Amino acid sequence: MLTLSTAALVLPVPVTALGSSTRPSFEIVFPQDPLGTWFDPTFGAARPNGRIHMGIDLMAPKHSPVFAVADGTISRIAQSPMAGRYMIIDHAEGWQSWYLHLNNDDPGLNRGGASWELTVTEGLDEGSQVVGGQHVAFVGNSGNAEGTMPHTHFELHLGSRVVNPYPYLVTGQAAAIEAVHQEQRAETIRKLCEPDEDRPAIDPEWCAPDGHDEPISRRWSNPTERPRVLSFPHQAPRAGR
Repeated sequence: MLTLSTAALVLPVPVTALGSSTRPSFEIVFPQDPLGTWFDPTFGAARPNGRIHMGIDLMAPKHSPVFAVADGTISRIAQSPMAGRYMIIDHAEGWQSWYLHLNNDDPGLNRGGASWELTVTEGLDEGSQVVGGQHVAFVGNSGNAEGTMPHTHFELHLGSRVVNPYPYLVTGQAAAIEAVHQEQRAETIRKLCEPDEDRPAIDPEWCAPDGHDEPISRRWSNPTERPRVLSFPHQAPRAGR
């Protein structure tokens, strides 16, 4: 059963806000659907009342899944007027990832008060162990983001410092998109290599994975290794134009 921290969110005063010029090593899994999320480099931007934007807003459809960026332990699940519903995950070597403005709405509505089952993935609570890429929450616009485009305000912390997450997110999104493309290529190859009388035959030596050090999907990305079309079954090869 989900147990909530009732204390209001208090942002720690950073000793240093680290920009991309000082980038500690930390490999992340992109925290949302890489093809359905967009974001801008707004870390450090001015906000009303003299505030500074200490994260990156990951825009995505409401109720989209939010993923843990690395292995860790959920240290806090709570809500506050500014952050709305949020989650903090502790990682190795003093790293933390923060996920703010999580969903608080029922489907099709924007009035708040939804069950926390629509905020945090079922079975997770403070103290739960998670792995990188695990679905942990849902995109929303709670807190002072009510009425704005749904998004996750994402922060990275290293000890008492707030780290600019933008370069990590750019790298993570690129890797995630490449992984998606690899899967799509592998599926395309699988279908191409299945026998089918209604399409050209593929060189069987190319389809066979035996004797290759790399997976078929990676070989597909190399133009010199793309499949050679032989001919339509039971038909003479088509003349070139």
